[in-house]
Amino acid sequence: MPKLKTHKGARARFRITGTGKLVRMKGHRSHLRRKKPSRVKRLYSGKLEVSPADVPRIRKLLPNGVP
Repeated sequence: MPKLKTHKGARARFRITGTGKLVRMKGHRSHLRRKKPSRVKRLYSGKLEVSPADVPRIRKLLPNGVP
């Protein structure tokens, strides 16, 4: 059986934490950033856990557990 390949787009968008959870960044971070208030820009800097419904799909794209 051939090796499973990591989906490069998923590798750039998702990270696996040390405890095995999937985390992601928020979208819409770079578009029209100058006019957004600082409060809103700060909200974009944090990471969010991936929705439980999406985890199985993303795990398929990251078969080797690429951090």
